[in-house]
Amino acid sequence: MRSVKVPALAWDIAANLLLPPHFDSSKKYPAVVCGHPIGSCKEQTSGNIYGAALAQQGYVAIAFDASFQGESGGEPRLIEDPTQRVADFSHVVDFLVTQDFVDADRIAVLGVCGSGGYSISAAKTERRFRAVVSVTGVNFGRLMNEDFSQFDPVAALEQMAAQRTAEARGEELTVNNYLPASPDEAEKNGATEVDLYEATLYYRTPRGEKPGGATSALFSHQTTAVGWDAFTRAEKLLTQPLLVAIGDVPGSFGAYRDGREIYRRAASQDKELVEIAGGTHYDLYDEKDSVTQVLDRVVPFLAKHV
Repeated sequence: MRSVKVPALAWDIAANLLLPPHFDSSKKYPAVVCGHPIGSCKEQTSGNIYGAALAQQGYVAIAFDASFQGESGGEPRLIEDPTQRVADFSHVVDFLVTQDFVDADRIAVLGVCGSGGYSISAAKTERRFRAVVSVTGVNFGRLMNEDFSQFDPVAALEQMAAQRTAEARGEELTVNNYLPASPDEAEKNGATEVDLYEATLYYRTPRGEKPGGATSALFSHQTTAVGWDAFTRAEKLLTQPLLVAIGDVPGSFGAYRDGREIYRRAASQDKELVEIAGGTHYDLYDEKDSVTQVLDRVVPFLAKHV
């Protein structure tokens, strides 16, 4: 693995470049851009699970931290802006196509959770992506209009506007944490809905906890997400081969419904829907049997298309 810096706008994106066994820089390799979940970082599932597995299969995999998050640049911190998140994917492709060991005509994208939606959105206009893989992908705009705004997005936008005005006038930033502090606290407060509780088990224990995984966002800058949708014009623009992997256990984050929706709506002529029986959202992050089932479909899919 190599740590690299990817030039973005006025800052760099931090990324881990995962190389195949017996890597030879004189050769050209297919590549996969791996995007992390919302509130996560490159060391959680996108890099250490899927990126690492694809590198073992002969791909150059690059897992990156979103702008304003993890080790990437951008101020203020902890902004979750879908438009920037989508743009980050193209900055990473710009980096890859300048590497002599990457075949610029054989680049795919794989996103997990929120990046499952972001990668789909990016691929609609980023034609350098030859194939798209969404693993338990979530349409963050839909989620912000529903659970994350208590199903009242207009009221949430008003609160965000007021908070942004306050911050512009010098008041302290408000950072919202997505999760309880621990599984014990989740149980104590009744936060036992499957996605929320399993997120706490993943991000708040040694199972998945990493320094860059903040699981929080700057409240005043979430307005863009409320007005955004990952799947807009997918019927026309999302034409690349598409594989959507979901667990068949529905949860409040909505990956099950979002996965089935984009599979139906995508213009892709070659598309696959992989449903993991008994799989939850977070099983597809790192649970061995579920991940193995996903990779058993992803590896031949990518071999066919990139």
